[in-house]
Formats: sequence, structure tokens, C-alpha cells
Amino acid sequence: MADGTVLIVDDDPDILLAGRMLLRATFGQILSSGDPSAVPAMVREHRPDVILLDMNFSRGATSGDEGFRLLGEIVEIDPDAVVIVITAHGGINIAVEAMKRGATDFVSKPWANERMLATVKTAAALRSTRRSADVERQRATVVAAPVSGSETPLLGSSAAMQRVMSLIERAAPTDANVLILGENGTGKELVAREIHRRSRRADKVMVSVDLGAVSESLFDSELFGHLKGSFTDAKADRIGRLQAADGGTLFLDEIGNLPLHLQPKLLTALEQRKVMPVGSNRQVPIDVRVVSATNLSADQLGNEGVFRQDLLFRLNTVEIVLPPLRERRDDIATLLEHYLALYTRKYAKEVREVPAEVMRQLRDYDWPGNVRALRHAAERAVILSSGSAFAIDDFPLPHAQREARVELTSTDDLNLDRLERQTVERALKKHGWNISLAATELGLTRASLYRRMEKYGI
Repeated sequence: MADGTVLIVDDDPDILLAGRMLLRATFGQILSSGDPSAVPAMVREHRPDVILLDMNFSRGATSGDEGFRLLGEIVEIDPDAVVIVITAHGGINIAVEAMKRGATDFVSKPWANERMLATVKTAAALRSTRRSADVERQRATVVAAPVSGSETPLLGSSAAMQRVMSLIERAAPTDANVLILGENGTGKELVAREIHRRSRRADKVMVSVDLGAVSESLFDSELFGHLKGSFTDAKADRIGRLQAADGGTLFLDEIGNLPLHLQPKLLTALEQRKVMPVGSNRQVPIDVRVVSATNLSADQLGNEGVFRQDLLFRLNTVEIVLPPLRERRDDIATLLEHYLALYTRKYAKEVREVPAEVMRQLRDYDWPGNVRALRHAAERAVILSSGSAFAIDDFPLPHAQREARVELTSTDDLNLDRLERQTVERALKKHGWNISLAATELGLTRASLYRRMEKYGI
């Protein structure tokens, strides 16, 4: 318990001195106060492991009302606070009432040193247990939401994918940080999950953070956590994503979209392997293996005006580049068969074959949205197909629909759906299929842009 903190609150200077002398060899920090009005601020700042609280402060007071009020404030600030009340000899009724209101134990004045020390040690152990249980509850909340695509295996036997799988096989069993590069929709998260599955941390959690979706104002709270009352909406203590991933894998998705001025905060946490929650002055140690992903190219990441090179060196001990689907056409048939079978089962549809000519056209398509676009195309085909076999018109490919639509570049075309699709496609191509940049130019959120891409099969 050498690093524990005890706060002693009593209006008698002799009691404060005796308490400090008794406990200083056992605990790392002994705080004391004879002013009840200063206690709430001390509790917020230090979050002591144990609080020794006198119940009467005014001259001649014996009712304990002052102590009850202060106890209520302490519990409001820190619901898991461990409070030992100090009562005068014979004040058992006050002690019992205090325990009903949230106190853990009591000691009577004058105390026996051995009993006092044993009582405080037991209380500190209780505090540690409460903290661990609270962290586990919060960790469960952080990682409870399922991650999209996590049920999909990493498919492909092309030469390009064999190189990727070889890197995964060699890097996964180590604790080396991994940076995954690739266009949107290539399956970077699947690679991250495969690395975690094959790692020594596979029995621990993998926590994902979409850095492209974290607002700058909530960056510290989201990644490092916060204490109750540290800002207006902080209604309770909350651990951050980095602490939630303790012992496991932290997946930093869209790392390339992290603003330059926030990158030093992440770098410091990863270098020190510690985080400091908002509103706290106590660092929390973390043990995480970091896997990151971005759709930025290696050249773009090498630009100091875009990404800090010291952070890049911290993240890319091993670098895995995922090829776009147009560079692994040998895998298109395997992927289509998988997704067509998946959605055939999901929607209880009739099993249909893909004719050779249809498969040839699907293999020849460049799939600008990569595997994600292929998956959406397969789902649409299963839903809309009415023949005994799939036809090319069942898939939302531009060349398959050319006869059925008006040329998108026509200035006379006033169809809103076609114009919206054209605008979305132009924005995506302009920004190299960077979802965040395209969404910003279109005045949309990333989620809204994804919905439109799904709507139009992009």
C-alpha cells in the first residue's frame, strides 16, 4: 500500500498529527485538513483511497450533523469512496447512522494504534477491490458494442494476399506495433482482428477507436477517460479507450485523420505507457499492443505537415499494405461466393449460380469501393435477383446499368438520385476515396456518406 493515499479530516491538530505519524510508513501520501469546507475539493483532486472523517467540528457539537453533511458530499463526488468515521467514546449511534449513509467502518477516540492501522489497511484493500470492479464494469461498457464486419473472415489466396497473411503470421505472436495501410474497404479492420486473434493477447479484449469519428473536444475524455465532475457532462467516472484495452490490443482506426495538434498527446501516452484521466492528477499505467490503420499512403504519412514522424515511428514497427481489390482479381470469385452464400442464408433466398460470363464481368470491374463495395453488391444481387441464375444487371455496376440510366454528365439530367450519386462519386474520386475528406467537402458526416455509398452501391 506504499502508493496509497489517506485523507484525515478532524478539527483537532493533535489527532491530525497522530494520524499522520501512524500511517506514513504504510501509505505513500497522507493528506489532512481541519477545515471541512476544503474537503470536497481535496476529494475531487486526489481521490484518496481512505478517508478518516471526524463527525463534529463546531465547539460543543455532539450530534454528528456536520459529519453527516460532509459524508453526503463525499459520496456524491465519489460513490466508491471508502470512509472511516471517527467518533468520540460512546458515539456508537452516530457511527451506525454514518454507516447507513455510506461509511465503511468507524473508530473511536482515543484509538488503539494497532486497531486503527488494521482498520485503515482493510479499508484500503476494499477501495482497491471497488476500483478494479468499477474498471471492469466500465471496460465491459466500452467494448460491448459489436464492431461491424467482425464476423467476416479474412479471405483470399492470391499472391498479394499470401504476402499479407505471411506478414500477419510473423508479426502477430510478437508485441510489435503494426500499421496497416490500404484504401477504404480493403479490410484493414479484419487484418487487425486477425493479428489480435493470433497474438499472445488473444484471450484479452481488443478495443477499437475510430479516430476519424472522435471530436476534438472529446478526444482526451474518449481516449484517456475522465473523473466525475471534471466537466459539465461528466456525470460519473469513465475510463478511456486506452485503459479499457489494458492487457489486450488497441486498434486505432483512421489514424491518419488525427489532427496534427492532438498527435503529441497520443504519442506521450504510448511512450510513457500511462494515461491521465481528465480531472485527475494521478497517472494510470496501461499495457497495450497498438495496431493502427489508415487510408493515407506511406508518402502522405511521411509529410511532417500531415503526420508527426516520431508518432509514425512508434506505430509502424511492422507495416502491412493491403492491396486494393483491382490488384487481387483472383480473389473476387472467392469473395463473391462467400457473400452470396452469406446473404442467401440471411434472407432465406433460393440458391443461384453465377454464370461464367457474369463472373468474368465482375472480375474485370475495378471495384473502387473494394471488398466493402463487393459485399454490398452481393447483398443487392441476392435481394433483387429473380431468375434461376444471377445476371449482371443484378449487380450495381456502372457498365451493367449504362443502358438503363441517363448519362451522369448531362447538364439536362435533373433526377436527384442520379445527381446525388454523381456528386458522391466525384467527391470520393477527387479525394482518393478518403471518406473523411470527401464527407467534409460534401458537408456530410462520415456515417451519412457511408449510407449514401451503400444506397448507390458505391
